[in-house]
Order: sequence, then structure tokens, then C-alpha cells
Amino acid sequence: MKDLSILKIVLICLLALNIITFLVYGIDKFKAQHARWRVPESVLLGLAAIGGSIGAWLGMMVWRHKTQHNKFKYGVPLILIIQIGLLIWAIIS
Repeated sequence: MKDLSILKIVLICLLALNIITFLVYGIDKFKAQHARWRVPESVLLGLAAIGGSIGAWLGMMVWRHKTQHNKFKYGVPLILIIQIGLLIWAIIS
């Protein structure tokens, strides 16, 4: 029972992180269009790496942002695949 509650907390945190990541990608796109201060690429990729890869990928698709940059085009899907694999491994272990 305790393991289930820990998993639930982790999943809620991941959901929140992915929503935040999605919004940050949208904010950066808006700022790019209006020649304003930008979110550093290291922050965008860092958010994906710490668990926000679904939000990053959705942000790239919905906002059409960073889709031509190779480190995002290939990096974010790779991070997502690794994180899904780790999540599956954690659940079945």
C-alpha cells in the first residue's frame, strides 16, 4: 500500500513538471516571436531531462518550437524513450 502511494506522488509530480515544461516552451516561443529575453536552451533541455520530456515534446509540437534544432529534434524524443523505459522498469521491479 505504501509503495502505491509513493508511486502516486511521483506520478503527480511528473504531471506537474510536464505541464510546467509545456508552458515554458510556449513562453519561450512567445518571447522569440516578440524579440524578448529567451529561456536558455539548457533550461529547456534540463526540464526535459528531469522528467518533463512529454511536456517538452508536446511543447515542441503544439508551439512549433525548436523543431529544427537537432539537439531538440533528436534529444527530446531520446530522453522521452529513456524515461518511459525507466518508468516501466520501476513499475515492474
